[in-house]
Amino acid sequence: MTESYVPPKVWTWDKENGGQFASTNRPIAGATHDAPLPKGKHPWQLHSLATPNGQKVTILFEELLEAGHDAQYDAWPIRIGDGDQFGSGFVEINPNSKIPALLDLTGETPVRVFESGAILLHLAERYQAFLGAPGDRPEMLSWLMWQMGSAPYLGGGFGHFYAYAPERWEYPINRFAMETKRQLDVLDRNLAERRYMVGDSYTIADIAIWAWYGNLALGRQYDAGEFLDVESYTNVRRWAQEIDARPAVRRGRKVNRLFGDPSEQLHERHDASDFDTRTQDKLGG
Repeated sequence: MTESYVPPKVWTWDKENGGQFASTNRPIAGATHDAPLPKGKHPWQLHSLATPNGQKVTILFEELLEAGHDAQYDAWPIRIGDGDQFGSGFVEINPNSKIPALLDLTGETPVRVFESGAILLHLAERYQAFLGAPGDRPEMLSWLMWQMGSAPYLGGGFGHFYAYAPERWEYPINRFAMETKRQLDVLDRNLAERRYMVGDSYTIADIAIWAWYGNLALGRQYDAGEFLDVESYTNVRRWAQEIDARPAVRRGRKVNRLFGDPSEQLHERHDASDFDTRTQDKLGG
């Protein structure tokens, strides 16, 4: 039997915490190096990576374009394994050093927007799209905030201890698997009576939740589909499959993707024609 960990009186950062993404975590904020961000020709400049939080924003951009809005954007990859998020340019638009981060150049003064939920709301309000019916706004916002508050249990909790921690420990895996399944049950019960999260309208709440829990239900997250028995959540899977089939979602998932099947990667996005060529750009090889 291993001895229980006894926390010191004062915690100090004297070693990395281990695991696949250990180099991306530190207990201090601020830039570590000077690195200006690139700038494209469009009024929206996105700096991101195709994690679930990054997919939310690129999916919404593609949905806006599909719906006929003038929402052209430049999407630049942030390589978190290389520490791009700690560069001075990125920290300037997101002091929290997390993707995604957006620079809004549509007005006279540049506006920074960070946190994926805030970016979704900023874009949806700007174009008055994917907000649902006026009477549904409180419900839509509730589900959007539910996702923002719940995802850390899925990604930082279950995902870390099940897939990324240097060792697998029963207690944290059980703790976060239980919470993840509870959240899936919350979604399944809601979707038993509704086509989308708020009703018949596809909104930014669906986009935000799908990026995490839709991908999970489709077996794309942490190789944990069987472990979590995702097929038992039939309403979530029905909803996830319907959204997954949307052309804008299929495009948005690929933007700033630097990993996985090369055919699913589009390292940078500057024009709709980029999806037609999908050649590996000079940044990724």
